Amino acid sequence: MPTTRRSAASARGRPGPAKGQSTISFSGKVTKAVPKDLKKAAVDAPTIARTTIPERPAAKDEVRKEEEEAVNVAAEEPKVVEPEQEEEVEEIVEQVAEKSEAELKAEKITDTQIKSYWKGIEKQRKAPRVHQQDLDLGEKVLRYFDVSSQYGPCIGTTRLKRWQRAERLGLNPPIEVLAVLVKEENRNNDEVETAHMDRIMNATALFT
Repeated sequence: MPTTRRSAASARGRPGPAKGQSTISFSGKVTKAVPKDLKKAAVDAPTIARTTIPERPAAKDEVRKEEEEAVNVAAEEPKVVEPEQEEEVEEIVEQVAEKSEAELKAEKITDTQIKSYWKGIEKQRKAPRVHQQDLDLGEKVLRYFDVSSQYGPCIGTTRLKRWQRAERLGLNPPIEVLAVLVKEENRNNDEVETAHMDRIMNATALFT
């Protein structure tokens, strides 16, 4: 049987839905049924805690300004020295200024005692010393101390340290040598600390 095409007129003449039948409307809000248990749980649930937004970190220029201000404030503040600290400073100064018993004893040695000490050394020799006519008495005493090997090596250390080391070791270095060193230091003679042999060795090392 051949198919028949429905005309538009027949479609228009189709009867509408019955009065009791519901129609779908897309204009309203679509709702979905929610169980009563879920509604009650939503009501009883605690409120969500508010999240705190962290503060924006300070810019580099602001940090630098704060550091400079802190430094300026610290520089302007006067430093207060407590009494206890003042006492400690005074004690340190006193310890530095204190002299050993040997140095105090050496300061009391007179030039006459040094001459008598040197005469006693010269009497032990069979012939007079050569090439020392232009030296003063103090330099003669110190050079004799330099070549006295029983007090240790004289190169690489000062005469005062060598004398103090010999005293600590119980070698009984002559107090007259320390007296000459103390007198020359009071005259601001810095060259007296270096042994004559040490000067020769340093000069040789420079010209080689």
